[in-house]
Amino acid sequence: MTATTTLTSSPRPADATTGRHVTQVVVGRAVSDGDGVKLKRVIGQPSLDMLDPFLMLDEFGSDDPGAYIGGFPAHPHRGFETVTYMLAGRMRHADNAGHKGVLVPGGVQWMSAGRGIIHEEMPEQTEGLMRGFQLWVNLPAAEKMARPAYREFGPESIPAAALPGDAGTVKVIAGEVFGTTGPVAGVASDPLYVDIELVPGGEVELPVPAGHTAFLYVYDGALIAGMGEAARPLGTARLAVLGGDGGLGLANASDQPARAILVAGRPIGEPVARYGPFVMNTEAEIIQAIDDYRRGRF
Repeated sequence: MTATTTLTSSPRPADATTGRHVTQVVVGRAVSDGDGVKLKRVIGQPSLDMLDPFLMLDEFGSDDPGAYIGGFPAHPHRGFETVTYMLAGRMRHADNAGHKGVLVPGGVQWMSAGRGIIHEEMPEQTEGLMRGFQLWVNLPAAEKMARPAYREFGPESIPAAALPGDAGTVKVIAGEVFGTTGPVAGVASDPLYVDIELVPGGEVELPVPAGHTAFLYVYDGALIAGMGEAARPLGTARLAVLGGDGGLGLANASDQPARAILVAGRPIGEPVARYGPFVMNTEAEIIQAIDDYRRGRF
């Protein structure tokens, strides 16, 4: 989207007030992580520290190898899950549990660190565009010390469906939308994770599970989110925290396609203690995690 893209009115009549609505708009913060990888941190920064159960959302994207070539050398995690969704480029990964593979465009890795894992994510390219997202999802106390688990899905495993009224398409990574179910299942937060593309003029109301925390992140083009007087325009690289309940009305009122991820999960509602790559419930558990890592117990 360019700065001249024009957004028009609500996708629903002015008296429509039900459904999800935007309560906060967040702009990502430029950070560097791993071995100098340049990222846009959207959740996990001063404007939005966390959004239970979501601890962090990073968008990475550059066609400059200098911005990503260092990758993420071996590093530990405990107590949460990482979800990597590739839009462009190839990322090789491996961990100390023996898992390894290559994420390709459209692929997803859903990893539960559980009681502890050491892994690395390194670009398998020296030029071209590298783009995608990494989401951190908290685990409840009962699952923080579970055995690490790992799932990888190639693009052929991510189902896509046409939206009603030829409004566009939706790829379903987790959860169910309009009868299409994503491959990710058995996750504590019972997540919804979809990648939406709306054509110019396209309108849709997407179901969102009741009681779930939810956000929408626009990564290409521009959208109007919400219904009636509560509808809000969202430009590229804007995250909308969604309040209320029911479905989310979306409209593309620009002259180009728009893409966004819609993510929702059941809140955990437990104390959160964080220190870098460790997320537990108490400070004592963080100290134990650091000690276990230093003693080679991961």
